[in-house]
Amino acid sequence: QVQLVESGGGLVQPGGSLRLSCAASGSIFSLYTMEWRRQAPGKQRELVATITSGGTTNYADSVKGRFTISRDNTKNTVYLQMSSLKPEDTAVYYCSSLAATTATSVVRRFWGQGTQVTVSS
Repeated sequence: QVQLVESGGGLVQPGGSLRLSCAASGSIFSLYTMEWRRQAPGKQRELVATITSGGTTNYADSVKGRFTISRDNTKNTVYLQMSSLKPEDTAVYYCSSLAATTATSVVRRFWGQGTQVTVSS
């Protein structure tokens, strides 16, 4: 299988910045669209940003202009640069990727275990 490990979360003051990383490893033939989702306490998990293998990005309205998703295909890693952070950005952030483990396998989605981001003064 494919393993995804997030890092970079932590405590930051409102208006501050954080950069999250998610590295994929394991049986990887191809990584396709990768994404970041987040889940705040008592709320549903929501989509934050996506990036295709070709670099096309998409963002939730709530983070447009503040967050930037990027990827380094040579490192099988996706990033989320977060700036102008707000208390409502507080959540566990999860990365995921559509991936094929062999040349003939079906494409499946794999998930990381999440990293906590807390925005508070």
